[in-house]
Amino acid sequence: MIEKYLIEHCAPTLASLKTANLFTYHFEAEEDISKYLDIWNLNFKNKGIELILLKKEKGFALIYVCRKSRLQMDLNKAGVAEFLAEYGYESADADYAINRLKIRLNQYNSFPHEIGIFLDYPLGDVIGFIDNAGENSKCTGCWKVYCNECEAIRTFAKYKKCREVYTRLWSEEKRNIMQLTVAV
Repeated sequence: MIEKYLIEHCAPTLASLKTANLFTYHFEAEEDISKYLDIWNLNFKNKGIELILLKKEKGFALIYVCRKSRLQMDLNKAGVAEFLAEYGYESADADYAINRLKIRLNQYNSFPHEIGIFLDYPLGDVIGFIDNAGENSKCTGCWKVYCNECEAIRTFAKYKKCREVYTRLWSEEKRNIMQLTVAV
């Protein structure tokens, strides 16, 4: 079942076009989601992908699928550490930042807006979303765009095409998730 979620929600990350994706996985009470994630992480180890349980409650798990090496590059971009420091992030280390994000997710009932940084959204768009309370965007796709609309539209199209191709290869041509995941 997780394989379907990975294809539908994480194809751009599997294809190494994007740092990370996020999805909510609904599970039965008796399922041990941590055991499933351990198995997937073992399989993905040589592909540079990690599945991280960010939050678990009442039959759902919020799963973060990322390429930590790319996340580290994103966190090292100009202005990102200073931006995250405003939300209590004391380090730009990827593991530290993910753990801090987990804490913030579990403190609130909604998503902390800095999560966009962890999903490879441009810093300007994350700041624009916060400053405008989610209103007045130039366009909306995978995220709300406040800065480089043309670039964002091209990125949205690339992600959409990737999802379509991965879905077709997985469902019609019966390629498995490991065959579809790019190693870096």
